[in-house]
Formats: sequence, structure tokens, C-alpha cells
Amino acid sequence: MPVKRIAVLASGRGSNFQAVIDAIARGEIPASCCGLITDNAGAYAIERAKKAGIPVYIVDYGAYPVKDAYEQALCRVMKDLSADLYILAGYMRILGGGIVKHFHGQLMNIHPALLPGFPGLHAQRQALGYGVKVSGCTVHFVDEGMDSGPVIIQACVRVEEEDDEETLSARILALEHRCLPEAIRLFCEDRLIIDGRRVRILPGSATSPER
Repeated sequence: MPVKRIAVLASGRGSNFQAVIDAIARGEIPASCCGLITDNAGAYAIERAKKAGIPVYIVDYGAYPVKDAYEQALCRVMKDLSADLYILAGYMRILGGGIVKHFHGQLMNIHPALLPGFPGLHAQRQALGYGVKVSGCTVHFVDEGMDSGPVIIQACVRVEEEDDEETLSARILALEHRCLPEAIRLFCEDRLIIDGRRVRILPGSATSPER
């Protein structure tokens, strides 16, 4: 099976990006990371990329007069990378419709909630405010809505009585670090089929490592 090319979009510290880097290094994901794209020149994810020898592409949102100009510049960088999969790992902007359509089926996002509940920012705070007993994370393909694309993987964690936003976020983040590499692995093994609102996961081959 040919090794897939993946690229990561991140805006901040990049802990999920690091989880992907580590999983590739361990041989768990049959892919190479061809680039980190960030809208934030101060993102710590840049340091992670440099340490791993991954090219960095900074598309600074503030350098463009309007969102459309930024989106055009971002799209050019993404096209130039020619990745098979683009992963939004803490990328804090909603991709425009043009990018989503052009890269349909090639955009994957990780979100710290059990979608469709609590989309958008501060999902853990939303969950605590609503009083749910279970929360978690979702890996999904990206569509033109906010955290509304077809679900690939979800994992859950109990919400404890003493939880605050920080403690709940930490337990969910540990799940994210497992689920995102797993979803990428399935993509790179050509085992994900988008069927309307559903994502079907094909069975693995005899040589495919199951977890």
C-alpha cells in the first residue's frame, strides 16, 4: 500500500499534532507528514514541527485584508502540498466553502465533545454547563458547517461531580491523543467510506494492526 501524505493545520500548542507525529514514528500510521500549516506565527506547534523535521507554512490571518484573501492563500498552500489528507488539530478557524468543496473527503477534524452536542468553542465548558454525565471527543470529516461533518470515531469519558473545565479537558485530551491517530490510520489504510451522514469502516486486512 502506498504511503499517504498528510498535512496538519494547527493554531496553538499542537498536542494532537505531536500525537500524530509520535504515532507515525512508531509505525502505527502508514503515512508521512509533509507539512504543518498554521495561521499563528507564535504557535508552539511550529516548534514541534521543527523538532520532527516537518516543513512549516505560516499563513498569518492578520496579514490579509479580508477573510477571502486569507482563504485563497491558504488554499494555494494546501494545493501545493498535494497531501492525501489534511488534519485540523486545534486549527481555530472555520474553513471556507471553497476549500471544503475542493478537498471534500480529505479534511478531518478532532473536537472535544460528543457531536452533534456542543459544537464550536469551549465544548467542555458547554458540557459542564448543561450537566451531562458523559462527554468525550469526536473525529469527523469536515463539511461546510461547524463541527457537523460525518463522524469517524467517538470516545467517551465520565463527567465526575468534582470536574471543572480544566480537569474534564485533560481527560478528554488523553482520548483525543488516541482517537485522532486511529482515525488517520484508518484513512491511510483506505478503510473509510463516506456514505451520506455515515462513515463506514471497512474490515482490516490480515496485515493491518488492530487495536
